[in-house]
Amino acid sequence: MHDFVPPFPDRPKQPLSAFATLRLARRNFLAIWEERSFEWEVFSTRMLSRTLFVCNSSDTVASAFVEHHDSFERKSPQMRHGLAPLLGDGLFISDGETWRRRRRIVAPIVHVSHLPLFAPLMVQAACETAERWANLPQEMPVNALTEMATLTAEIICRTVFGRQLGAEHAAEIVAAFSEYQRLVGQLDLAYFFGLPDWIPRFHSPAIHRSARRIHRVLEQVIGDCRERLSSGEASMIRLLLEARDPETGEPLDDVALRNEAAVIFMAGHETTANSLAWAWYLLSQAPEVEERLHAELAKALGGRQPTLDDVPELPYTRAIFEETVRLYPPVPLLARQALRDETIRGRSVPAGSLVIVVPWLLHRHRKFWGKPDHYIPERFLPENAQYRVRHAYVPFSVGPRICAGAAFGLTEAVLCLATLAQRVRLRLAPDAVVAPVCRLTLRPGDDLRMYVENRA
Repeated sequence: MHDFVPPFPDRPKQPLSAFATLRLARRNFLAIWEERSFEWEVFSTRMLSRTLFVCNSSDTVASAFVEHHDSFERKSPQMRHGLAPLLGDGLFISDGETWRRRRRIVAPIVHVSHLPLFAPLMVQAACETAERWANLPQEMPVNALTEMATLTAEIICRTVFGRQLGAEHAAEIVAAFSEYQRLVGQLDLAYFFGLPDWIPRFHSPAIHRSARRIHRVLEQVIGDCRERLSSGEASMIRLLLEARDPETGEPLDDVALRNEAAVIFMAGHETTANSLAWAWYLLSQAPEVEERLHAELAKALGGRQPTLDDVPELPYTRAIFEETVRLYPPVPLLARQALRDETIRGRSVPAGSLVIVVPWLLHRHRKFWGKPDHYIPERFLPENAQYRVRHAYVPFSVGPRICAGAAFGLTEAVLCLATLAQRVRLRLAPDAVVAPVCRLTLRPGDDLRMYVENRA
C-alpha cells in the first residue's frame, strides 16, 4: 500500500458554533467537519432556524436518494439560487415535472450508447494538447487546472456543438465559468434565517455579467449548429435540436435549449477539469503509481493513441481516476430540501429541512474505507470490488438524480489520461501550494503550477 496522504483542510477538534460554522463554510465548506464526522453514520445539527440532516452511511444515503427520492428530489436552495442566473430551469437544478420532462429528453443524448461518436473527439483534443505541450520550454510551468479546463472545454464543445471552439471562444467561456465560480456565494443565508423560498435572492452585477458572457458564447455556437443541421454532423446539440419529448412530442424551446447546453457544458467541463487536475497532482506525488500506469499503457497501447475499445483494457488508468474522485469528489456536497415530512433511520425529518450527503465525508469514512485519507488506486481494481460498500462511493450522486453524463465523464478522463501520460509527465512546481477549496465544485486552488516533462 502507498503511504502518500494528499492534503486536506485541518479538522476542528471540537464542534463549532452555528455562527462559526457559517463563517468558515463561506470560506471553505470542507473545513467545517470535525474529526468525529468521519465516523458518524447519521447526524443532525441546528443552523439558525433550520435543521440539517447528514446521511453518512450506505443505508441512509440509499434511504434519502433512492428509496424516498420523491421526498428529496429538490436541490438545496443554495444550489438552485446560486446557479439560477447561469442555468435557469436546466436539468441540474430543476425539479418536479420540469425535471422529469428534461430528463426524458437529455438522458438519452448523453447515454453511453453515443460514446462511439464522441470518443475520437476526446482523443483528438488530448493529442493536440500533448503536441502543444511538446513545444513548451522545459523551464516554463503550466497551470494544470487551466490546461485541463481548456482541454475539457474543447472536448465538450466538439462533442456538444460539433465544431472546434477556437482559442477566442475557449478563453472566453473558461474565464467566464471560472469567474462565476469565484463570485457565487457559498451559502444561501436567507434560507438559514427562515425566509421562504419564493423570495428573490440578490446576485451581484458581476454574477449576471459572467452568466451573460457564457450565454452569448452558447447562443452563438447553437446558432452555428442550426445553420449546419443539413450537414448531418454528429453532435449533442444536433441531437437536442432534433429531440422530442417521448410523451408529448414537443421539442425544447430556445431558452430551454440554451439552459440544457449550459448544464452539459458545466457538468462536462468544470467538474472533469478539476478532477483531471487533481489526478495529475496525485500522480506527481506517487511515483510507484505513475510507474504502474505507464506499464499498463505500454502493454495495452504500445505507443498508439487509445480508442473507446481500449478503455476496458485500462483498469488501472480508470482506478487512478476513481481514486482521485474518491479523495476529491467533484461536487463534495449533495444537498436536498425535504418536500414533505419524512423519516430516515428512525429520525423525523420535517418538510423544509436540508438533507445532505457529503461525499467529502462519506468517501473518507473510517468504517467503509481502509486508510481513508491515503491515495491507493488499487482499491478500485476489479479484483477488489468485493471490498467496496454500495452507496459509500457517490462521486456522481446516486439514485434517479445520478449524473446523466457519468459514463461520458469517466470515459473522457480515462482517454485523456491515457493519451497524455504516454507522452508526458507532470511535476509539481516547488513553490506550488496545493489546497482543496470548495466553490460549489472542489478545486485545487486556482494555480496548480506544474512542469511538463516529455517522455522518451
